Amino acid sequence: MKTVFIALFILTITMVSGFGQKKRDKYEVKADTIRVDSLEYELIVLDPGFESWLAAQPPKQFYSKEYYELKNRLDVSEWNHRYLTSNRTGLYDSYIDYSPTTDYGLDLNYKLYYFFRYFEETNKVKLYPSGR
Repeated sequence: MKTVFIALFILTITMVSGFGQKKRDKYEVKADTIRVDSLEYELIVLDPGFESWLAAQPPKQFYSKEYYELKNRLDVSEWNHRYLTSNRTGLYDSYIDYSPTTDYGLDLNYKLYYFFRYFEETNKVKLYPSGR
């Protein structure tokens, strides 16, 4: 349980700095233009059981990227609602800055989607108590 709090704290810190942006900036200057070569996002979950649990889940291609994005928007919205309405010392001790207009890619959306499933399973709570 404590590791989930640590993971959420790290997730919050990385979100404040651009949702875990790891910039690998390579600038090319040509005719007064600057181009950023690549930009990647990374989600780090510090709970030691998460990676082995994730390995037992369906592959990334099981659902579409759009499916993961939709579910993540709903889960993040509910998570943030609980964060804002709680005393912020319980399970939801961090705010998640997830922008629906940002393309985080399939990998991050897959991992975030299954983080929420893992969180629900290990803490015996549902983000949507009425079912999915």
